[in-house]
Amino acid sequence: MSEQRETVLILDFGSQYTQLIARRVRESKVYSEIVPFNTSWEDIARRRPSAVILSGGPSSVFEPGSPHPDPRVFGFDGPMLGICYGMQLLVHHLGGRVEESPRHEYGKADIRVTVPSPMF
Repeated sequence: MSEQRETVLILDFGSQYTQLIARRVRESKVYSEIVPFNTSWEDIARRRPSAVILSGGPSSVFEPGSPHPDPRVFGFDGPMLGICYGMQLLVHHLGGRVEESPRHEYGKADIRVTVPSPMF
């Protein structure tokens, strides 16, 4: 009986760092795959990921026509990490509020946690 390997699935939203994210996961001795952001839920579920990472990208959730994954991704029963645009998507789809900033941020930024969370 073969044991399924642990897999981190990375949904690519166009970040210039997606390959680097995958490499860092692999350096941690965990298999990772990069798939397009619009991969169907059926295809994602068939891969049986242990975790899902939503990469960054040049879009904003405020832009008309910005890329969104299959909405069923947000019901994934496992760890999810959003990086940059991926974090905007998680917040937006899971009931949080993303506020538009008058300036774009590239790099370090301060965040304010307004609800107790075990993550913070």
